Amino acid sequence: MTSTFLADKRSGPDADHPPPETVRARGRVRRRVLHWLTAVGFQVPALVLFMGLVLLPMLFALYAAFFRWGGFGMPSDYIGTDNFTHLFDNPVFLGDLWRCLVLVVLSLVIQLPFALAMAVLLNQRLRGRAVYRMLFFAPYVLSEAITGVLFAMIFAPDDGLADHLLGGIGLDGLGGEWFADPSYVMATLFVVMTWKYFGFHMMLCLAGLQSIPKELTEAALIDGASAWQRFRSVTLPLIAPTLRISIFLSVIGSIQLFDLVWVITQGGPDHHSETMAVTMFQYGFKRYQVGYASAISVVMFGICLVFALAYQRFVLRRDLEGATTTMRGDGK
Repeated sequence: MTSTFLADKRSGPDADHPPPETVRARGRVRRRVLHWLTAVGFQVPALVLFMGLVLLPMLFALYAAFFRWGGFGMPSDYIGTDNFTHLFDNPVFLGDLWRCLVLVVLSLVIQLPFALAMAVLLNQRLRGRAVYRMLFFAPYVLSEAITGVLFAMIFAPDDGLADHLLGGIGLDGLGGEWFADPSYVMATLFVVMTWKYFGFHMMLCLAGLQSIPKELTEAALIDGASAWQRFRSVTLPLIAPTLRISIFLSVIGSIQLFDLVWVITQGGPDHHSETMAVTMFQYGFKRYQVGYASAISVVMFGICLVFALAYQRFVLRRDLEGATTTMRGDGK
């Protein structure tokens, strides 16, 4: 009788209605699974595109760099590291590295301080400052092709706008073949680069300036700090994370520069304005030495990767640690 009673108890109405704790636990599990499946569903298309358009081409370029390959069919003439060995024996590529370093230094020493100065100026109460912001940022919106054609016309020898303006103020001797003279071509290209990209860095700095609490600046003003002291002790430390990001983007952009150079000079005269990307394009699509061009792309990627990792490790580390600490604090 006792066994019959227990069997009837197990088969009673409570067997179809588990305890509330079990129901809540099952609901949490179902919600977690649903959230996980939703996250995976949104990420899969992006991962497929990234693998197909970025990761696989990168791996194939690394593979092709070890072959003598003209770009037709599959690489089959394996030559080991000869492409990389010849690369660092090539005076054109060594010149590309030097010109890349020059552009990076000029960008950090001239372009970024100029962008910061304009951001500080346009952060003041100026009449029509919204118009100035738009005008300074507008060149960044233009494509590199349009910018290149425009400045090729402006700096055209004899008939260009630059020569006419210099002639109008009595400085005819400063005009000349801006993009055809090896002594001036890189300086002229840097002027074009600054006009094109400084507005972007200016807007980054302006966003950083506007995120500074006004109470800090007012407190420094009440304490008798001068304008330079307020900028050095309050403004500059607080926009330092923004400046570090701007420096990172400027360096990477200088290493990968291609469009402006190709449209304006195609690397001339006599390779004096050539960059690594232009050299890669010349060998890959003009000379059909795709294996050699792949080696150049691998070296470019390696330079960018090493710089990015080192920059993150030694420069951005404090910003990343601060963000992690803040997130953990919010989680608590």
